[in-house]
Amino acid sequence: MQTRPLALVTGGNRGIGREVCRQLAGDHDFTVLLTARNPGDARAAADALRDEGLDVVPEQLDVTVPASVQAAKNEIQERFGRLDALVNNAGTDYDTDQEVLTADLDRVRNTFETNTLGPWRVAQAFLPLLRESPSARIVNVSSGAGALASLTGGTPGYSLSKAGLNALTLMMAARLDEEGILVNAVGPGWVRTRMGGSDANRAVEEGARSVVWGVTLPDDGPTGGFFRDGERIDW
Repeated sequence: MQTRPLALVTGGNRGIGREVCRQLAGDHDFTVLLTARNPGDARAAADALRDEGLDVVPEQLDVTVPASVQAAKNEIQERFGRLDALVNNAGTDYDTDQEVLTADLDRVRNTFETNTLGPWRVAQAFLPLLRESPSARIVNVSSGAGALASLTGGTPGYSLSKAGLNALTLMMAARLDEEGILVNAVGPGWVRTRMGGSDANRAVEEGARSVVWGVTLPDDGPTGGFFRDGERIDW
């Protein structure tokens, strides 16, 4: 019988996602389901964390493929019977080479599939398992690039997809509030990852800590908010 709280992290094989897995399993005694599109990537990342003595389980999950999401849900339901936290971390295409008036809309559509529809699809699939938890949490890893006040003409696919994720956060939080499932968006900041680049001003550990904060909120914690480092930021 599963006694530790159970978290699933999408895009957990590298960057912020991998560090979220490490912090949840190491600092907060979670069992963590580390998911990635490629099963080999999931296994390699989970094996490295298990070598550190952490309770991390690899799982193949591509947020853009409904059959993959459903297969993961079915396997986790059979093995564990519940889910205590869902971290929608998988993201793609920080399109600094595009601008809104000339953007490749096929490319934008692909970005929305991962950054907006992917979290929506995963949340819908895993909601029955989250409802089996006494204190379920959904954390959508967003970005300040999606804040309405900061929108310009650049990174159009990424920025609009994260603005959509923020709106999704508000809508899900409104529907799940009465069930005690807390839903929040977290903008980890400009983090030194493959996407963020080496010039970013925040370490991976810092960005991940913001996400973990959302996972470990108390039952009377906030819902329907946008946060960084535990502080509200503007939508």
